Amino acid sequence: MRITRTLVAVATAATLLTGCVEGEDAADGAGTRSTTLRLDYAYYNPLSLVVREQKWLENDQHLTVSWQLSAGSNKANEALRADAIDIGSTAGAAALVARANGAPIKTIEVFSQPEWAAVVVPKGSAITDVKGLKGRKVAATKGTDPYFFLLQALDQAGLKPSDVTVVNLQHADGKAALERGNVDAWAGLDPLMATSEQEAGSKLIYRNVAFNSYGVLNAREAFLTEHPDLAQAVVNAYEKARQWIKDNPDEAVRLYAREAKISEPIAKAVLDERTRLDVDPVPGAAQRAVLEKIVPVLVADANVKSPESARDALDTLFEPKYATARSSQ
Repeated sequence: MRITRTLVAVATAATLLTGCVEGEDAADGAGTRSTTLRLDYAYYNPLSLVVREQKWLENDQHLTVSWQLSAGSNKANEALRADAIDIGSTAGAAALVARANGAPIKTIEVFSQPEWAAVVVPKGSAITDVKGLKGRKVAATKGTDPYFFLLQALDQAGLKPSDVTVVNLQHADGKAALERGNVDAWAGLDPLMATSEQEAGSKLIYRNVAFNSYGVLNAREAFLTEHPDLAQAVVNAYEKARQWIKDNPDEAVRLYAREAKISEPIAKAVLDERTRLDVDPVPGAAQRAVLEKIVPVLVADANVKSPESARDALDTLFEPKYATARSSQ
């Protein structure tokens, strides 16, 4: 009998310890329900840094937020596919490719119109234009906007992807490879690109804001079905962050510099010169127009399963209702 009572007590204690798992609702001592929300933050997404720092979701919405750093759009999409996060931030082109290849995601918010990608060569390089990349090694992170930027730049210059050797490296490793002389060029991403430009003398030989797809928030479709209220809370927090940056530009620069571990002049250059935040957050015609131009390049490089899958993804990617119903809180 004593052994039985002991086993029951152990089982009860184990249930209490493990009964609240990540993603479940739980009651705190005051009886308030809390939910774990899984979000990413990224240095290419300044609004995410503000939402994380200000803790509006935690304090105002009584949510527990699990934050995961995304080193690039490819990593954010991997986390979404693996059900490791509920909402992640990527470039619009990366979201399109992910959906075309079977990822059940929807774009629910536009957080920026950035000029975050360009073709970069090291200090002292004799390469002055994209045509000069023929036969060269170019670092790029496949599945991200800088890679898609590179494909478009090559196409415009009359080159094919096979005319260069793409060295698939994550963004930070691409920067290091460029500065060490291990590659001839790099399809760069800010703020790493601005850092290399200011600190290592790297040169941006080709810029084209039209080849940069928008910064967007993507959510798993299952999450949207199960927790539309949480998706709305995230979009509302992002809009609050957009206004906060507008109202506190100097503090925003300091926050960006601190979080991304860059100097304040670099942070200011990225925020002021290469990141447009005053955009309509509702995904729609403007983003579609950019993606329409990218689709043929993505198909030609076999980034998507088929032209049909790309078209279907383009037709079904956007879910505008959350940004349309946004609240300033």
